Amino acid sequence: MNITAYTRKKIEKGLEQAKKRNDQDPEIARLLFAPRKINDKNFSEVCDIYSQVLNEDFDTVVIVESHPGSAEKKLPMPSFKFVETSLGIVYANDRLRNDFADEDDDFFINDDAFDGDTGLYDQLMMLQNILENFSVLYIQMTDESPTIVKELAFALEEILASKQALIVFCCEMVENQSEILEKVVEYQKGQDLSTLMNYLNKHNSLFDGTGTFAAGLIVAQKWGLKVRFNALENGLDQTKNNLNGFAVMKEQPMFG
Repeated sequence: MNITAYTRKKIEKGLEQAKKRNDQDPEIARLLFAPRKINDKNFSEVCDIYSQVLNEDFDTVVIVESHPGSAEKKLPMPSFKFVETSLGIVYANDRLRNDFADEDDDFFINDDAFDGDTGLYDQLMMLQNILENFSVLYIQMTDESPTIVKELAFALEEILASKQALIVFCCEMVENQSEILEKVVEYQKGQDLSTLMNYLNKHNSLFDGTGTFAAGLIVAQKWGLKVRFNALENGLDQTKNNLNGFAVMKEQPMFG
């Protein structure tokens, strides 16, 4: 069953159980890496990731998802004024959407790539149980070339650096291989972005949302965030998706 058919009570219970499993003071998560679709198979471990988000920290959520070749525009953003799930309405952050549209030629307010087969609704169902008042910006990546990945990452890093915005990068590892993830983290920590991009492109078939994942790693590196993945902390056999993870602040204030 997909999360869009869940009740609020079921999602709340999943988040409460995750907090008990991770019985420690939550770190300030600024970025999330989550599967595009949330269902019975991965719900528990997705709750582990989302339980790191604190209600008072964010007033906007930016959800980024890869849909290669689905539209002519490279980085389209749907024009909706609000999105409605079974848990209620979430309004679009129109001002922020315009900021991105003004940033570079590849960002467009365009509905061609927006249909029912997106991860937007799945992520919102989780967020509506955590954040009381928030707006959303949804960005699709229809071209995962290194140029577009870097363009997206640098725009996110620049525009959102001083905003109270959480970023959710939708991505999955189709075939779980922890050694590949370990290598990716090594390149990210070493700030070797060119090698990181080449390595991800080499193993592209193992990922769903390679470009989204790469953009998230670049933003984390630019902001000096510590990236944590469940697979590396809990073991490969404990996770359905090796890319479930989050990036947390270190010593610096959250919003400058």
